[in-house]
Amino acid sequence: MVTIDTGNTAWVLVAATLVFFMTPGLALFYGGMERSKNVLNTIIESFFLIGVVSVEFMLIGYTLIFGSDVDGVIGNLDKIGLIGTQNNIMDGVNIPEMAFVAFQCMFAVITPAIMSGSITGRMRFAPFVVFSVIWSLLVYNTMAHWVWGGGFLAQLGALDFAGGLVIHILSGVSGLVLCLLLGRRRGYGRMPMLPHHLPMTVLGGAILWFGWFGFNAGSALGAGPLAANALVTTQIAAAIGVVGWVLAERYHRGKPTVLGAVSGGVAGLVAITPAAGFVTPVAAIFVGLIGAICCYVAVAILKNKLGYDDSLDAFGIHGVGGMWGAIATGLFATVSVNPDGADGLFYGGDLLLPQLVSIIVAVLFSIIGTVVIFKVVSLFMDMRVSIGAESLGVDISEHGEEAYNQSEFKSSGRFITSDHHSLV
Repeated sequence: MVTIDTGNTAWVLVAATLVFFMTPGLALFYGGMERSKNVLNTIIESFFLIGVVSVEFMLIGYTLIFGSDVDGVIGNLDKIGLIGTQNNIMDGVNIPEMAFVAFQCMFAVITPAIMSGSITGRMRFAPFVVFSVIWSLLVYNTMAHWVWGGGFLAQLGALDFAGGLVIHILSGVSGLVLCLLLGRRRGYGRMPMLPHHLPMTVLGGAILWFGWFGFNAGSALGAGPLAANALVTTQIAAAIGVVGWVLAERYHRGKPTVLGAVSGGVAGLVAITPAAGFVTPVAAIFVGLIGAICCYVAVAILKNKLGYDDSLDAFGIHGVGGMWGAIATGLFATVSVNPDGADGLFYGGDLLLPQLVSIIVAVLFSIIGTVVIFKVVSLFMDMRVSIGAESLGVDISEHGEEAYNQSEFKSSGRFITSDHHSLV
């Protein structure tokens, strides 16, 4: 009879709660970067997905990912509705499968929430929810099975410790496709669209950093050396990400910013995610530093040159950072850290090729899946808010609410503008 490891179980359950906390953190991170007239819509796009995607994952998502493999493509339906998981103990780590279910559910929740950062201020709420549920069902679950559930990318040898491929590339690229399909926000490039509450963004970024320890170290599925290594590499990569982004910003624009510092931290976290349990702490410095610089270039230079309107830079940070992290895994991974992994290029291994193939697959699958689902949903629902609603703000047009009660300022002859939050 297999005995439950209470230490491993406790850690996985704690890690699950940490990852859960990341989605409200993401809501604050994104909410502070939006204009005040759209902040509630931005927040609910993350918060509501906690509810609806959790239900989808428990009913069918888990079995599609972790059910018995069907031809390397998808899991079977043996675990639909979590059948058979209640009393099962997972071999190797000796934790209840239900603890693993809870942990993986939080991953499924945050992935479409990340994607929402590309389309804030112009997509109607109901179509976004419908799109996200279908996308989670068909795109996320399938990709997660390919990498984590024994699918063809896992059989190829691709490694993704905590979600660089499955979460960040998938959501970042899909967000880019969504913003291209919707078109730019009205006035984009001609009027300022500045963050309305940077302290809120910093708070959200700090919550993300805190929760990311569960995200990465929890993926070891046990309280041991591997989890400790993942936690340390996560901290180092995020820390150097802050430094790298601020230095790049100082060199490029002449002044360091608070938004740049918190963005650099998140970029470092994204970059280390696929590699956290496969690389050494020294390697994590290079992973985080290069990742932050790549993301800065994507956000501050590439987006402006190409002219696409990725509202809150979901692609620039998550898509680009995830791609670099997957490549870095192919370069820096070593079996001295994780015997169940593989040696990367710098250790004489051939892991880089499977990593490159997996990136191409993730990008193409994201593009195709997003376009098809968007086109189908748009046959039945108007995807974009009207001109008047966009000008008024989607908080009022979609939810009938305002984040800040401006009536007092209006009655006293003062008014807080949507873009600058300054008194005029």
